[in-house]
Amino acid sequence: MNNQPSKVRLIQSNGNYQLMVNGKPFYIKGGGLEFGDISSLAAHHGNSFRTWRTDNGQQSALQVLDEAHKYGLMVTMGIEVARERHGFDYNDIAAVEAQKNLIREQVLTLKEHPALLIWCIGNELNFHYSNPKVWDAVNDISVMIHELDPNHLTTTPLAGITQEEITQIKNRAPDLDLLSVQEYGELMTLPNRIRAYGWDGAYMVTEWGATGHWEVPKTSWDAPIEENSHTKAQHYLKRYQKAIAAETQQCVGSYVFLWGQKQERTPTWYGLFLEDGKETESVDVMHFLWSHQWPQTRCPRINDLTINGKKALENVVLPPDSLCKASLQTSSLHSKNNLHFRWEILLESTDLQEGGDPEKRPNSILFQIVSQQPKELLFKAPKEAGNYRLFAYVDDGISKAATANFPFQVK
Repeated sequence: MNNQPSKVRLIQSNGNYQLMVNGKPFYIKGGGLEFGDISSLAAHHGNSFRTWRTDNGQQSALQVLDEAHKYGLMVTMGIEVARERHGFDYNDIAAVEAQKNLIREQVLTLKEHPALLIWCIGNELNFHYSNPKVWDAVNDISVMIHELDPNHLTTTPLAGITQEEITQIKNRAPDLDLLSVQEYGELMTLPNRIRAYGWDGAYMVTEWGATGHWEVPKTSWDAPIEENSHTKAQHYLKRYQKAIAAETQQCVGSYVFLWGQKQERTPTWYGLFLEDGKETESVDVMHFLWSHQWPQTRCPRINDLTINGKKALENVVLPPDSLCKASLQTSSLHSKNNLHFRWEILLESTDLQEGGDPEKRPNSILFQIVSQQPKELLFKAPKEAGNYRLFAYVDDGISKAATANFPFQVK
């Protein structure tokens, strides 16, 4: 493999933007990946991943780049940039300069690596911010990077877009090579909004995926209702085809969120993988979108989950220690293996952070299973009043799984 730094360019031809890597067209088929399996991304025909920082606490950036290079993947390398919502003051000239000097060392360390694709300056710096000087700082960082490293591009990811933010970026951060946007349920309207707000340059979608917990219906006690893994997969397919692949003029690719697993409202909301490493149906979808072929073995599906015949939208309240019945509707494509069923009750999460900040997984609750059959569980409701979620997991005994959960209240 080539060990020279990759030369990355952005060209425009007949009105269409195109990334070029070492003189060859490169369309980003990527995943957001911090602690996920790099080899599996390559196996499913991805060609790139993005990170959020140069040191994730488990691997150095050089180790991450080396592993990416081993599997032929390119990396959009995240650079940690302080956020106003965490207390950073962009009026503090000395602090801003110290931050830039720290980033300088990171760039000098990594810029020659052949797996490096793009420098990603910060993440969602527009989320809960008020000081537009942050964009001056981003521009200064971009200028510095280009001086140190003429081979790679720069960008900064926005949490959604507004006219105000596009105007600020154009006026205050013109050195950026391309825009990055992060959208979930609103992804389908992104291409039209990009144009309506006057951005005529290239962009990539650096996070997209499941409908956000802020975008879904909630119970009467304010618990967001998570879509099951099959519904999510259908959204992944449609959103990619309609809002990413179909936008051939300005969009140069995307990073699906999340190639791995994390706790954010629930342990299953955003990850394409479960905690035990099993793949959900959205991985099947990405395999198809990236390779134009479905994987040989497909994930099982959960089509519906009810408690006592009711859906989550019906605000199910159970008496303490009452006998309850959970029922699943499932299906399986191509799987010759017997399906395995597992159930879990968690307390409703109370560690509710914003902007993807770390959350603690809620405690699992011991509960009495009266009887269990495939697709049906008779159980006793928890004895303590409170807000809970029943989780159902269905897997093929090897590597593929489906999941659904149901928020309920005991009182």
